[in-house]
Amino acid sequence: MITKEQVASFIEKIPPEPKVLNATFALLKSGELVKAAKVAENDLALKTYLKNIVNKPIYGFKNEVSDISQIFGILGVSLSQQNVYNYMISLLSPKKWTLFKLNAHLFYELQANLSKKWQIILENLEIQDKELYTAISLLPASIIVTEALFSQNIEDVNLLRSTKALDYNTILVRLCGIDLFDICEEIARKWEMDESIYKIVQAASGVKPSTDKKINMLGKWMHLLLFYELSKAPYIKAGLNDFVDFQVGYISDIYDEFASLMEIK
Repeated sequence: MITKEQVASFIEKIPPEPKVLNATFALLKSGELVKAAKVAENDLALKTYLKNIVNKPIYGFKNEVSDISQIFGILGVSLSQQNVYNYMISLLSPKKWTLFKLNAHLFYELQANLSKKWQIILENLEIQDKELYTAISLLPASIIVTEALFSQNIEDVNLLRSTKALDYNTILVRLCGIDLFDICEEIARKWEMDESIYKIVQAASGVKPSTDKKINMLGKWMHLLLFYELSKAPYIKAGLNDFVDFQVGYISDIYDEFASLMEIK
C-alpha cells in the first residue's frame, strides 16, 4: 500500500529553506529584529501568514497587529523564529485535505495554539534555550505527512483502521518500518535544525524515550500537549483524535502539573 520509496519521494519533495527565510533566520538568531523584519517584508506570503497567526485569540492582542517589525518586536527572537518555521511547515500543507477534515483555518489555529502553549510550558520550566521553541513546529508537520502518504490510499487505510482499530502512526510503522516522528526528524535534518529539536520530537512519540533527562522531560510535555490539543472538539471532528496512540504511562509524572498550567492559562 505504501512503500519506503514513496516515503523517500515525499521527503525529497520537502523544500529547503528559501534564501529569504535563511536571511530572516540568520538575523533573528543574532537578535536583529528590525533587519529581520525588513527582509521578511519581501515575502508577501510570509507577511500574510504571520499577520494571521499573531492576531488569533490565543495571543490576546486587543488591536490588530499588521506590521512585520511590530510583530517581531512583540514576539521576540524565540517566538519569531518559531512562527517562521510554522510558516515553512504550512507550505507543505495540501490545498484540499482528504484524510483529515481540515482546512487552512483549522490547521493554522492548531499551529498557533501549539506554539503559544509550548511557550507557556518552556517558561514554566524555566527553559532558556531559544532553539527549543522551534521544536513544536514539527508536530503539525507529522499531520501533513500522514495526510500526504495516506490520502491516495484512503480506502485501504480506512479499512485497516476499522478492522484493527489502529492509530495512523502504527499503520505507517507496519507498512514501512518507520513512523511519523522519523519522518519529522528527516524534515528537521533537511532544514538543518539543531539536533536537540528532533530528539525532543522523537521522545514526544511516547514510545522512544531519550536517555537525556532534559530531552525526555520535554518529550513528555510535548506528547501531552499534542493530545491535549487534538482532544478538542474541532480536531476530534477532523479525525485527529486517532492520530497517535496516547502513552498514559509515559506522561503520568507530569500530568497534574500540566493540567494545572493549562487551567491557569
